[in-house]
Amino acid sequence: MEALIPAPADCEVQSVIKFLNAQSIALIEIHRQLCRVYGPNVMSKQMVRRWCRQFTAGRQSVHDEKHSGRRSIITDNLVELVRERIMENRCVTTMELSSHVPQIFRSLLHEIVTEHLLFRKLCARWLPKQLTPEHKALGNSIDISAAVP
Repeated sequence: MEALIPAPADCEVQSVIKFLNAQSIALIEIHRQLCRVYGPNVMSKQMVRRWCRQFTAGRQSVHDEKHSGRRSIITDNLVELVRERIMENRCVTTMELSSHVPQIFRSLLHEIVTEHLLFRKLCARWLPKQLTPEHKALGNSIDISAAVP
């Protein structure tokens, strides 16, 4: 038995469909050949039919088109508002932030803090992910043993 090609790229499979469709091979035979080479779960017969129909209608590209998707509700104003709240109190939690901005989900607030502001929780404070050498030196100079009685 031939070795299967694991996890092929979508455009690779669609290129094969385009090639076989150009040779006027039947849809069922195209699906059989794809399953023989890439495995039984490579693509459904309905998707092969859809791609064949598109290539027959004149489609040239084998790449999926970009979809607009859902618009993000994260705006610059919202990011700035969250930044201001964190700078007012660096020990603020995501739960407390959600009380300041009740129309935004906590998961979205966490995304703003971690991905847009690039903060992370460290010792119950929000800090920038990339500390500068000055910050690191300042952090190393703090003597923790002096604070403990």
